[in-house]
Amino acid sequence: MTLLYMINIVVNSDPKYPVNKLGIQATVLEILKQHHVHGNLEIGVAVVGDRKMHEINKKFRGQDATTNILSFPLEDPSTTSSLQHIPKVGFVKAPDKVLRLGDILISYPQIIKDAAIEGVSIEEELRFLVEHGTRHLLGIHHD
Repeated sequence: MTLLYMINIVVNSDPKYPVNKLGIQATVLEILKQHHVHGNLEIGVAVVGDRKMHEINKKFRGQDATTNILSFPLEDPSTTSSLQHIPKVGFVKAPDKVLRLGDILISYPQIIKDAAIEGVSIEEELRFLVEHGTRHLLGIHHD
């Protein structure tokens, strides 16, 4: 018997930012597979400009500046360990049985700057940030 799952990766980007939406989706799928995450899932990825990123960073983090990436996991805060920031029980259960892991916002102008600093292509930097953001949505945080 084969189980079929629906993984919906919604990628939004301003047309002026030339991003490979299928590549972004493939990167998210790769991270989910690496961490043995499956089921009916949804993740949002938005590629935005610095002005929008600055606005969201100020509103939600109190940082009056732009940043390269923000992740907004949709986990239940009451199930999160205050020490390790890793979900203990799970995520909020939706009535339609789709696990919405959350949203990732990435600043395209910051990708360009970061890629130049790191000496990598814009595509490689975007992939790195998508991987990073997806791990955050899974509760995997860096030191």
